[in-house]
Amino acid sequence: MRNILRKELRLSASLLSFLFILFGFMFLLPGYPVLCGAFFVTLGIFQSYQNAREANDIVFSALLPVAKRDVVKGKYLFNCFIELCAAVLMAVCVILRMTVLKDAVPYRDNALMNANLFALGMAFVCFGVFNLVFTGGFFKTAYKFVQPFVCYIIAVFVLIGIAEALHHIPGLECLNAFGTDQFTLQMMLLIAGILIWLLLTFISYKLACKRFEKIDL
Repeated sequence: MRNILRKELRLSASLLSFLFILFGFMFLLPGYPVLCGAFFVTLGIFQSYQNAREANDIVFSALLPVAKRDVVKGKYLFNCFIELCAAVLMAVCVILRMTVLKDAVPYRDNALMNANLFALGMAFVCFGVFNLVFTGGFFKTAYKFVQPFVCYIIAVFVLIGIAEALHHIPGLECLNAFGTDQFTLQMMLLIAGILIWLLLTFISYKLACKRFEKIDL
C-alpha cells in the first residue's frame, strides 16, 4: 500500500494538487462560502487525473506487477491523502475561529456559514462526494473525466448551497454556532461528516474496482 501511494505522489501527481491544499485556509475568510475551499482542493486533485491521462498513467500502472484493483487503490489513497492534508489546515482555521477569533467582528457579522466543526464535517462530505461521483465515474472508462467532473461540480455546489442555507432555517441556528457553543452537537456533526466521507469513499472504491476489472486496456 505504501509503495502504491508513493508511486502516485512521485510519478502521477500534479504540482497543483499539492498547491491547492492551501485552499484549506479559505476557512479563515469572512463573508465567503468557506466550503468552496473544499471544492478547490478537489479541483487540484482533478489536475492529477488530467495529467495522468495525458501521460497514459493508467496503462503504465496496469502493466506493473500489481493487481488491477491496486491501480484503483492507488488513486483513492492519493485522493484521501490530499483531502486529509487539506482537512488538517481547515481544522487549524476552525480552531482559530472557535477560540482566538471567536469574537472578531468580521466573523460575528458574517451572514454566511461560520467555520465551525459542522462546516469541517461538511467539507468531509464534499470530499466524499468527489470520491463517489468523480473518481467512481472516472473508472467507468479509466479515460474520460469531463462528464464525471461536471456531474461532481453540480452535486457539490448543490450541497454547498444547502449547507449555507441550513442555519437560516428556524430551529437550525445551532449549526452556525460560534466558539464552543453547542460543542457536543458540533462534534457529533463532525464525526457524522467523517463517517459519511469514509462510507462514500468505500462504496466508490468497491464500484471502481468492479468497473476497472471489466475494462480492456
